[in-house]
Parts: sequence; structure tokens; C-alpha cells
Amino acid sequence: MSFQTGHIGLNVTDLDRSREFYERVFGFAVAGESREEGRRYAFLAQDGTLVLTLWQQSESRFAAGLPGLHHLSFQVPDLDAVRRAETVIRDLGAKIHHDGVVPHGEGASSGGVFFEDPDGIRLEIFAPDAAGDRPAPTAGAPTCGFF
Repeated sequence: MSFQTGHIGLNVTDLDRSREFYERVFGFAVAGESREEGRRYAFLAQDGTLVLTLWQQSESRFAAGLPGLHHLSFQVPDLDAVRRAETVIRDLGAKIHHDGVVPHGEGASSGGVFFEDPDGIRLEIFAPDAAGDRPAPTAGAPTCGFF
């Protein structure tokens, strides 16, 4: 038996704000949505494949200190794609950790940008070659684990 991720569902406080954020940062397209009060949601797709579902069911920001989701990571082809995403993230005023693109660990060739969505959900956009010769922000531990 083989498993792969089907899609990811996130609870959000403001569906319109979150939908716009994910559309702008990731280029996802709305594949379906409900505006019915008490049952608001949006299905976001890439190239016709469902990737993310947003459910307006939260009353407060994401609590990183509770059991559950740690972060979501999305891979792009190269450093240029990471930089393009970083520009959009900065334009939106999202919280960025580590002050921009960093490696996954000391000496790693992969790296990315670590940031938060409007509800504080931790996100990562990375590429296999995005680290360059930059130092890792955390010695002896994976960057994606501690932000």
C-alpha cells in the first residue's frame, strides 16, 4: 500500500483574507467555495488538482504551542521561485522568520523562506538548491523545526 498527501485542510478566522493570501502567495485558484453563513469554505487548486481547503471555523490565531500542525512546506523548482514568493510575502506584510531565505541546516543545499499566514499558521516555501552559501539560523538543528 502506498500513501501520498491528498489535500490539506486549514481552519481560518477570515475566509476572504486567507483565500486572497493563498491565491497571491501560491497562485492557487478557487475550485469551489461556499458563502453560506456558518458553512464558509474554499477549495484551492493548482493545475486542476485540489491542494488546500480553507474552513472559516476559527475564533483566534493558530496556537503553535498546542499539539497538532507544526508547519506546511511547499517545494518549488529553484531559488528564483523562492525569491519570487518571498517578494509577494513581503508585499503582503506577512511575518517572515529568519529574515528571508535560509538553508534547512548548516551545509545543506536546500533552503527556503519561513513565514506565517494571516492566522499565524507556519509555512515554508523551499527549493533543493536555495541555500547557497548562507549560514543556517540554528546550529545543530533543522531550520524548519524551530521557527
